[in-house]
Amino acid sequence: MTGRISPPQHPKSTRAVEALSTFYGTPLSELLARCLTADPAARALENFKIAAERVPAYARFLAAHRIDAREVRTAHDFQRLPVTTKETYHRPNALADLCLDGDLAGCDMLAVSSGSTGQPTIWPRFVADEVGSAERFEQVLVDGFGADRRRTLAVVCFALGTWVGGMYTAACCRHVASKGYPITVVTPGNQKPEILRVLRSLAADYEQIVLCGYPPFLKDLIDEGNLSGFDWARHVVRVVMAGEVFSESWRTLVSERLGASDPSHSSASLYGTADGGVLANETPLSITIRRFLAEQPAIARELFGESRLPTLCQYDPLHRYFEQEEDGSLLFSAGGSVPLIRYKILDRGGIIGYERLLSFLSERGFSSTGLASVRELPFVYVFGRSSFAVSFYGANVYPENVGPALEQRAFAARVTGKFVMQVVRDADQNAALEIAVELVRGELGGAALAESLAAAIRAELERLNSEFANYAPPERRSPKLLLLPEGHPDYFPAGVKHRYTRGE
Repeated sequence: MTGRISPPQHPKSTRAVEALSTFYGTPLSELLARCLTADPAARALENFKIAAERVPAYARFLAAHRIDAREVRTAHDFQRLPVTTKETYHRPNALADLCLDGDLAGCDMLAVSSGSTGQPTIWPRFVADEVGSAERFEQVLVDGFGADRRRTLAVVCFALGTWVGGMYTAACCRHVASKGYPITVVTPGNQKPEILRVLRSLAADYEQIVLCGYPPFLKDLIDEGNLSGFDWARHVVRVVMAGEVFSESWRTLVSERLGASDPSHSSASLYGTADGGVLANETPLSITIRRFLAEQPAIARELFGESRLPTLCQYDPLHRYFEQEEDGSLLFSAGGSVPLIRYKILDRGGIIGYERLLSFLSERGFSSTGLASVRELPFVYVFGRSSFAVSFYGANVYPENVGPALEQRAFAARVTGKFVMQVVRDADQNAALEIAVELVRGELGGAALAESLAAAIRAELERLNSEFANYAPPERRSPKLLLLPEGHPDYFPAGVKHRYTRGE
């Protein structure tokens, strides 16, 4: 295997370490020694000790579970600590008590996301929190796209404002650029006319363009650019995505429309959450592996235990310490302005060591020969949260957002209230929100009812789900309705616990 790059050190820039030193109130030399600790388990224990000593909410959490932090000394002790979640840890506590020293003023920014009910959740942040996540962007931009040697225009196409994705991406890209790479950041947000206006004005001045956004939005942007006469193939265009699982056929289609011949070096997905920032990222190696597995479904099932293909990323265990529970739930631990210890993010998936995965694949015919940039970092795979929501243009769409429309007086006598949501794609890989609705016995449905229900559901989604209203383009917000008879065996089987969502 050629072109091997050693795992990154933490953090790389002196300015970043100085910011961390100021933040943690720790001498620079001591903090640097901690940051360069090569043992992920030791780093996790260090973050635990900081949280136990300096975070009021976590100290109370440990006390409630009758845990003496002084007795947590080994990795085995750490793995026996109780799991924290948004519901059991974040929501019951005041924001200040989640922060180091109980000081909300020690943070310089607040990020907003929607939680499991679609209600906004606020996460305090400090600039030092962005250092590790910026390294994930650096891996994508430099390892994958060669931004160290090409004048690069990074275009932030995520929604801006309080929403975490756009602001966080802009900040991390600027941190990477500040290290001396020839990268310029521009922030038109998720406004397609403004993005295309910016590109028409600036694209010729750069050797490559990197579009950062949610997968379906970027595809819509690319298609609209083609219709309006913007020739993507005249430029070197890359895409950085987050928020949704997509197929390798989708990646191939988008790469072809951009005129990119090598999808493993022209696209990358980030695994990020508002809770933990950017946890992991696709690399040329992980993309190449995923494309191999997409053509070998039997091997994929053997590896992941399911027929669907998860997102496959590499992660730095010194930045985010992952664990996998027996039920397939992922946990991570991290320091920062709001330290999180054994935090459960409701994502299903798993972790696989670098040597283990490469050995497994090589025995089944996979070869990474020819890849220029390979980091010997472990892998994390993620199926997401399809049991609770569907991800549409990066917005989590929850059953609680749709139910109120079906309960309106105009429809309540005609539908049972049961429905199933899923994201479907047409032959051109355009995403649509499809909702199958169960009719009451004897109700025939019809086009007029479907049209009225679709309008009502769209109105409720726009009213209740601010992510949906900000992320999904207006022309894609009306759902595709399927009106089905009571007890339909594929969607509403009798005697089975109802599931309101389906994965792609």
